[in-house]
Amino acid sequence: MINRAAVVRNGEPIAVHDVHYLDFADFQAAIISGLDAGLFVAALPVVDNEIFVVLRHDQRGRLYLLRTKRVDVWPSLTTQFPQMDPFERELAEECGLRLHDHPHPTPLRYLPRPGRGQDDRHIGSHDFLQAAGEEMHEVAVGPVHAGIIEPGHFRFLCHGETVFHLEISLGFQHRGIEAALRGSIPNRRMLMLMETLAGDTTVGHSLAHCHALEALTGSRVPARAMDIRAIALELERIANHVGDLGAMAMDVGYATTASFCGRLRGAFLNITALLCGNRYGRGIVLPGGVGHDLDNHLISEMAALVEKHFSDVTEAVTLLWNTPSVMARFEEIGTIIRKQAKDLGLVGPAARACGKEMDNRVDFPIGSYRHHHLPVSVWFTGDVYGRALVRWLEIKRSVAFILARLQDLPGREEQITPGRPAADQCVVSLVEGWRGSICHVAVTGGEGEIRTYKVVDPSFHNWPGLALAVRGEGIMDFPICNKSFNLSYCGHDL
Repeated sequence: MINRAAVVRNGEPIAVHDVHYLDFADFQAAIISGLDAGLFVAALPVVDNEIFVVLRHDQRGRLYLLRTKRVDVWPSLTTQFPQMDPFERELAEECGLRLHDHPHPTPLRYLPRPGRGQDDRHIGSHDFLQAAGEEMHEVAVGPVHAGIIEPGHFRFLCHGETVFHLEISLGFQHRGIEAALRGSIPNRRMLMLMETLAGDTTVGHSLAHCHALEALTGSRVPARAMDIRAIALELERIANHVGDLGAMAMDVGYATTASFCGRLRGAFLNITALLCGNRYGRGIVLPGGVGHDLDNHLISEMAALVEKHFSDVTEAVTLLWNTPSVMARFEEIGTIIRKQAKDLGLVGPAARACGKEMDNRVDFPIGSYRHHHLPVSVWFTGDVYGRALVRWLEIKRSVAFILARLQDLPGREEQITPGRPAADQCVVSLVEGWRGSICHVAVTGGEGEIRTYKVVDPSFHNWPGLALAVRGEGIMDFPICNKSFNLSYCGHDL
C-alpha cells in the first residue's frame, strides 16, 4: 500500500490532487505497512474533510504522503505502534472521532468536551491510572510549579519511592495558533506567530515556516542568506545545550558547572543579539532570506566570541565528566534502549543518545546543509549521561560549523520577498531544531490562502519518552531525568 503514496523531498511542493487518495481501510493499511518497513510518522494533519499522513524515510531522505476521508471511528494503531499514540489522541480532539481499542485515550491538550463549558480544562477531566496495594501511593506535581515554568501536571504512581508509572497532562494553555492561521494569506503577523511557537526555538520554527512559504511561492534564497540562517540555528542549538548542561549540573547539586553554564548560555544568546538585535533570534529569518547581514567587523567579532565562550564551556563541561559524584547521578539513570526509542518515535538528542541515527540536517538537508555537512552525534547508553554527552558533541560540531561559515560567507545578492503562494499545494518542511525534528505542513486553498497549517514540535514526540525514562527509578531522580529531555510545554500546546 505504501507504494501508492506520493513521494517528495523536504521542502518540495506537490499539488493536493497529486497526493494519492485511498479509502480508509487502505489508508490505515498503508500506514501499517510503512511503519512495519521502518518509516516514521512525521505528521497526521486534518485538511477540511480529509486526513493526511506524512511518513518519513530517513535513509532515503524521502517523504510519503497519503490522504483519506474523515471518519467517525478510528481503529487505534497505538498498541502495535506506540509512536501513533499522541497523533491518534490529537485526531480525536480535533475531529471529534472516536478511538477504537486505544489502550488509554486520555486528553492530549484538554480541549473542551462536548456538552461541557469552554473553560472546563481541569485535572478532574483526566482519568488517571490507579493501583492499590501496600505502600502504593500517588504524587501529584503541577500544573502550577514552584519555579518560573509553564503549566504541566505530572502524576506519579509510586511504590515507596520507586516510580511505577508517570502520566503527563498538558494543554493548560492551548493557544489556537494553528486555527488562527487558517484562511490567511501569509503575512508578517504569521511569521511573528511562528517565532512564538516555542520561545527557545524561535529560529528553528521560523526557519521551517519560511522554507515552506518559499517552496509554495517558488522563491529562491541567496546562498549568503542560507548560511546566515544556519549560523543563527546553530547558535540557538549551542545556547540551549549549554544551558541544559548547566541545569543538569544544578539538579545533581554541582554548582560549579551550573553557574558557569548559566552565564555562558547568556553569552551565546548575546552573540545572536549581535547578529539581529534580539537574543532569541527574532527578526533574523524572513521569507526570501534574512533580516540582517554581516559586515567584516561583525564577522570577526562573532568568531572571536564563539571561540572564547567555547573555551570556557569546554572547561566547565569537562568538570562534569571528571566528577565521580556527578557521573553517579548521570550514568544508568533514566535509561531508554534503542528499540524503545524507535517504538516511541523519539527525536533529537533523546533519540541519538540511544544510538538512533536521525538528524534532519543529514537525512533531509535543506538550505546551507545541502552543501555543508555535519556528522550525526550519537551515543548508545540511552541514559541521562548519554543525553548530556550528545549535547556536548553537538556543541563542538556546531561551533566548528559556525566558524567555518563565518570564514567563508558567499557574496551578497539581492533578496526577493515571496509573493502569494500557489493554489491547492501541499508542502512539508523539516528542520532539525535543538530539541529534534521540527515539522511544518502547509496546505493552500484555491486563492493561495492557508487551508491547513500543522506544526509538530519535537516535544510532541518526546514527552512519552520522559514518562518511560522515569519508570523504575526513584522519584528523587525525576528532576534530572526531566532536565535531560527539557521538553517544551508551549510547543506542545498549539
